[in-house]
Amino acid sequence: MIIRKLYRFEASHIVRNCSSDRCKYSIHGHSFRCELFLTADRLDRGQMVYDFGLLKGTVKEFLDAFDHAALFWERESAAYKRLIRSQSKRWVQLPVSPTAEQLSRVIFAAVQALLDATDKVNGDATARVHSVILHETETGYAQCLREDVYGGALGEVALKRIVFSPQVKAEWRDPRMWDRLLAGGRFKNPVPAQQIPAR
Repeated sequence: MIIRKLYRFEASHIVRNCSSDRCKYSIHGHSFRCELFLTADRLDRGQMVYDFGLLKGTVKEFLDAFDHAALFWERESAAYKRLIRSQSKRWVQLPVSPTAEQLSRVIFAAVQALLDATDKVNGDATARVHSVILHETETGYAQCLREDVYGGALGEVALKRIVFSPQVKAEWRDPRMWDRLLAGGRFKNPVPAQQIPAR
């Protein structure tokens, strides 16, 4: 079984080395729509793949980091990076070009890492990312599957090389969330308030 959760964010980028002069030489923005699909081997105690309410924690905060942010590739020129950092409080430096394809891979890998680092307490331990669809425009999207992230020809998504601006981190409930994840820290889902005994 597969469930879907929709997220939205507004972000800007430049896509170097593409065929369009507008995209590769000019900062431009998109109203991104991110469809996150989860699957599990069994349903949890609430008879769900994964409670949608649990996706309002670290997963939502991670995706919110991209909202109203300037996204740029770590291989940009030093002058460009200085410009973005000096003129925007919200930015994310990525180890890959911020195309829809690569962003969908980053999102898949990061959300899976957050799920893996979360102690699940409601019988939902097998919940995992199935795929990510990232709409860049009304007519175009990229879809990332598990094989696009792990062990495939596209290579590893280097989560340790993602850098969030101080402002992005300051807006998280836990400003050290990303650092904790990368250091092997754990997160814990809340225990459901009421349990109906199994028959």
